[in-house]
Amino acid sequence: MAVHGILGRKVGMTQLFDEKGDVRPCTVLKVGPCVVTQCKTAAKDGYNAAQIGLVEFVKESKLTKPMKGHLGKHDLPPVKFIREVPFDLDADGNGTKVGDRVLVDIFENERFVDIVGTSKGRGFAGVVRRHHFAGGAKSHGSMFQITGSIGASAFPSRVVKGMRMAGHMGDARVTVQNLRVLGVDKEENLLVVEGAVPGHKDAFVIVTRAGKPPRERRGFAGSGTVDPLKAAKKAAQSKKK
Repeated sequence: MAVHGILGRKVGMTQLFDEKGDVRPCTVLKVGPCVVTQCKTAAKDGYNAAQIGLVEFVKESKLTKPMKGHLGKHDLPPVKFIREVPFDLDADGNGTKVGDRVLVDIFENERFVDIVGTSKGRGFAGVVRRHHFAGGAKSHGSMFQITGSIGASAFPSRVVKGMRMAGHMGDARVTVQNLRVLGVDKEENLLVVEGAVPGHKDAFVIVTRAGKPPRERRGFAGSGTVDPLKAAKKAAQSKKK
């Protein structure tokens, strides 16, 4: 499968113990099964992408007429959540096709993934919570969470655009890069990643292959490599002798 991404929902957070006994906080995602609903090519659309939909139980009455026509053209199951993900072309110049299934096994050999979600909505928040302002003194007679002066004196005599002020917080598209894959369950369509994922429980997420995976640390690529930190300590001890 040449598709690099999949759609799913956030199940929740838990923790796992690694081989050393260290606790690793992780997020469980239920991803797929997905179906390819449309293929976009550079020749026709200007870029290569696969439009995929998360296959879930959706009443047909809940679908709009354009969506019914879009899915009915290729006799596809009703889907509620549709997004575009990148895909590669094979040696013959062919890629995925409409109707192909996308499952969690595409991440079986991946070490890192990027996840896109919508952060939790926090409503109207002040500057202390929204922008982490220190606030004023907490003693008697002081206004602790006051914003402070926002003007710009005689010039330019206006509030500059982008001024950090109180306002709507959260409910925004957030991308978290390079989350380590801790486990893949192909039977239950589960993907376990290390760390937190934006969004509330049961929120939709987009999981793609890491676009900028981190570089491996030197000295940890295998048993034949030399750890620079251990080598420096060993050299320092030999000098003391």
